[in-house]
Amino acid sequence: MEALGAIADGRITKVNDHYIVTSSEGDRKYTVKVEGEKVFSDDNGTKFRNYIGYPIIAVLMLEGKLPFDKRISEALKGIDWKKLNETYKNYSVVERIIKEKVSKEKGINESEIDGIIESVLNELRRHSFYKAT
Repeated sequence: MEALGAIADGRITKVNDHYIVTSSEGDRKYTVKVEGEKVFSDDNGTKFRNYIGYPIIAVLMLEGKLPFDKRISEALKGIDWKKLNETYKNYSVVERIIKEKVSKEKGINESEIDGIIESVLNELRRHSFYKAT
């Protein structure tokens, strides 16, 4: 979900052969490179937790390699992900709070959000993306 919000917020900039993704609070910038199936990002999730983090997912969406839904992206605009993650320290709780908020305030059904998440996860599984070091 954060990848969709980052796109709507305009927090992704292409610079030559890579992208710069700015955090939701604007205090951090991450470098993202995509070369075919090889992906790199210096965000903490990708570096230290060994998963493909939201900066890479956002770039893959912009490059058309992963599903993207503009309406849902716009509904996720302006969310302070870092604050929520630090407050609740549980991504499932943060995800539930955001889904409820977006459903109530933006009229996006939670099942629509679940649908785009599932589509993205399925596409990530289908590809052989691997992290470059």
